[in-house]
Amino acid sequence: MSLSEICDMTAVALATAVRQRQVSPGDIVEASLARMAATEPAVAAFCTPTPDLARAQAKALEARIAAGQKVGPLAGVPVAVKDLICTAGVRTVSGSPAYADFVPDEDDIVVERLKAADAIIVGKTNVPEFGYSGVGHNPVFPTTRNPWNTALTPGGSSAGSAVAVACGVTPMALGSDGGGSVRIPAAHTGTFGMKASMGRVPLYPGCRDERYPGVSSWESLEHIGPITRTVQDAALMLSVIAGPDMRDRHSLPEGDLDWLQATTGDIRGLRIAYSSDWGYAAVDPEVRRVVGEAVRCFEQDLGCSVEEVHPGFDNPEGAFWALVAAESDLVGMRKLVEQFGDRMSPHLVAFLERNWTAEDFTSANIVRKTVVNKMWRLMQRFDLLLTPTLATPPFPVHMQGPERIGGRMTSSAAWLAFTYPINMTGQPAASIPAGMTRDNLPVGLQIIGRHLADHTVLRAAAAFEQARPWQHRVPPVVAALQRS
Repeated sequence: MSLSEICDMTAVALATAVRQRQVSPGDIVEASLARMAATEPAVAAFCTPTPDLARAQAKALEARIAAGQKVGPLAGVPVAVKDLICTAGVRTVSGSPAYADFVPDEDDIVVERLKAADAIIVGKTNVPEFGYSGVGHNPVFPTTRNPWNTALTPGGSSAGSAVAVACGVTPMALGSDGGGSVRIPAAHTGTFGMKASMGRVPLYPGCRDERYPGVSSWESLEHIGPITRTVQDAALMLSVIAGPDMRDRHSLPEGDLDWLQATTGDIRGLRIAYSSDWGYAAVDPEVRRVVGEAVRCFEQDLGCSVEEVHPGFDNPEGAFWALVAAESDLVGMRKLVEQFGDRMSPHLVAFLERNWTAEDFTSANIVRKTVVNKMWRLMQRFDLLLTPTLATPPFPVHMQGPERIGGRMTSSAAWLAFTYPINMTGQPAASIPAGMTRDNLPVGLQIIGRHLADHTVLRAAAAFEQARPWQHRVPPVVAALQRS
């Protein structure tokens, strides 16, 4: 089996091949590292590769396999870890000069679980500073670029994780999502990304450990989730990382959800709401076209009933950022600005220096309750809600967002209009590849479920994937390798 063939395999197939001794973990690691070396000069997905750690993990796993010992469900599968997620003994910079030399003393819960499942960590992936942005650049490392067009952003904040998967370095990666940061780069890179219901996947120390200003933010908004090339691979990762943990007071009981089983079965008869623009958002015409065609597939090919409706809430952008501020360590982060401010991201410094008031925070909570109540009332009538994932296709790097969308002047965060409200509600949501623009750029379709209905989101995503396959689409950065 060639190195390129290994990089094309899904996580499910790789783990099966390892258990059946058809391919060795060592060969998988070398394939992953070779693909990383070939693509990194163009895309800068990884900020801290861990080749020595990966080879050591592979060697230990090979010894256990040779001894006939039982191995985990992710045996030999290479995984990339977002650099906001703590890794014991491995530098975790969070895209900030304030943490340039920080090495955590413990793994995040999800990293513990990946290791216990025998996944192999090949590196940490690039992020904007502390994740306070929807794009992929920071003051410490080179800017992450989109493998579909390296002049454009892959989105963020899980920028490097999505690019690693899109480039075939790993079949799965960990991302985190406080305002869309799994779904955003999934949409812009033609991959699958999902945030499960709030509390399905426990978080610690990220968002929970008061020792780390900047890292300890977003507590009631943040999710950790998979970015993959297939829906089944995402379900496999969720089967490993989901489940309660006492370190996260928001974590949910196990329940009776079988993540892999949830990807099977048709969705005929589901009642689906479609909101093309929330009733207020500016949306690029190409996004409307591609997403509209994908929505028609649910009705015409998958047997669902689709009705275009809007939840009825007003634009909550200001309230969302006030919630972020309220859950940030403003005292601690402002001390970081005093020490490192001339090297920190200007948009983050401006955010921290704003004179936030108690009324900003209490009003934001009221807006959040409005959004939550509008959504549950809508979802009483529907099984799923479909929207564009993002309001625009990928745009040039080094921008926070386009100034104009669909002919309208907008704020720099307006392109994120569809993702962050679902962090305010905590509902399960996924971004699936909907299709391509006329410029051959990926567009994402967001699938939103009822509260705790993660299984319905996965089943719908898998059904669409079967009806409109996307895995054959290869970004130009990878296609160039295949031709050489």
